[in-house]
Amino acid sequence: MKQQTVSNPRTGSRLRCGIVLAGGDGTRLRSFVQRTCGTALPKQYVNLIGTRSMLEHTFRRAERLIRPERLFTVVSAHHLSHFEVRRQLAGRPPSTVVIQPENKETAPGLLLPLMHLAKRYPRATVAVFPSDHFILEDDLFMTHVYLAFRLVEKEPSRLVLLGVRPERAESDYGYILPGSPLPDLFPLGVRKISAFIEKPEPASARKAIQNGGLWNTMVMVFQPEILLNRIGQIASALYESFQRIAASVGKPNASQVVREVYRDLEPVNFSKALLEHFSGEHPPQLTVLPVRGVHWSDWGREECVVETLDRLRGAGLLGQLADPVGEEVRPLFDENKADQENEAEQEWLQGR
Repeated sequence: MKQQTVSNPRTGSRLRCGIVLAGGDGTRLRSFVQRTCGTALPKQYVNLIGTRSMLEHTFRRAERLIRPERLFTVVSAHHLSHFEVRRQLAGRPPSTVVIQPENKETAPGLLLPLMHLAKRYPRATVAVFPSDHFILEDDLFMTHVYLAFRLVEKEPSRLVLLGVRPERAESDYGYILPGSPLPDLFPLGVRKISAFIEKPEPASARKAIQNGGLWNTMVMVFQPEILLNRIGQIASALYESFQRIAASVGKPNASQVVREVYRDLEPVNFSKALLEHFSGEHPPQLTVLPVRGVHWSDWGREECVVETLDRLRGAGLLGQLADPVGEEVRPLFDENKADQENEAEQEWLQGR
């Protein structure tokens, strides 16, 4: 039986949630942050540009589509020793900040908040947002995320990743190799995914680009049950560990269970250990949605930050980075108006 789209009974609209990944330590950018900003903060909490940190920019970007109370954030416990981190997190809605005992890479960093989210919103559709990305055109990027939501809501077995057309052979990024097109879904170049390449050597990166490879933004949309079922098939020990955590959510011993699980966990990179093995006949059906017209960069290294800012300065685009404090987040769509989404989707598709 085909799974039905989940709706919010209060509004009649689809229930969309999000996860912000902020549990990393930013070690590769640490010396640059210390030298330029004079702080030991992990990079996601630093104002590298504008008046907000990378994390705060991510919150505002995600909240174009997702209500704050449905946006969960994972951080590491030692981050909270910094006053600035506590300040940035103080205004988040109750129970949406999930604290991991230590950073165990991106797979545990995603799964821990997913356990909390799924407990509260068991049948939601979920988008994941790394907190260390630079994106110039927030609205346009989030419109692509919106289309990914729509795609998963129409075909719940799909896991949709956003891919950006490469501007150079970057060895520090992951690449998505598109497979066959899916014209019946959206006429936007949506394709199946044939393979992933994580941080290739320069020659391999150039070959990936020649074969139509896209930069993997790690922004993805899925239904939790589909993702967790696949993880259970290919990484049963990891799956069982987080099922133990899921069973403890909301109970008095929850923090103790998380500490015990993390103590025995090996670091697991989501892209390398999981995504690269999400193939075969079983769901999720991996799909890539190409992102067009957006300046995107993963600010993992000093060279990426400097190159991005130099390029924007040369193109006269830095003026678009005005970021007035106190400006309210403007939702892209009013979830109380279902017809607006259908009209917006058609307008967007016709405009492409």
